Amino acid sequence: MIIDFDRIEETVSDGFKGGEGIMRSHGYFDGSNRIMRASLEPGAYIGMHTHEDNCEIVYILKGKGKFIYDGQEFPISEGQCHYCPKGHTHSLINDSAEDLVFFAAVPAQP
Repeated sequence: MIIDFDRIEETVSDGFKGGEGIMRSHGYFDGSNRIMRASLEPGAYIGMHTHEDNCEIVYILKGKGKFIYDGQEFPISEGQCHYCPKGHTHSLINDSAEDLVFFAAVPAQP
């Protein structure tokens, strides 16, 4: 199967997961797994949330920012990957002047 994000309609979210600012995404959901390519505008962030029933893998395609993971801050940049296991909490923040572009996979949606 090939997922062509350029052929998937863009979704624009203001304050995703209780955060602030604009996140643009192209996503695929098969009823169980969510896969997306997204970007956070400068100053935008995804709100703090806990993965109660699943995990998340986030790979940075372009730009830099930081994750807050279980209360600790970690800088992240292009070519790096963040993993949030089941039962853990995280937030992604674009604290740069450029868009932060990333790929994310959340397997086994409840």
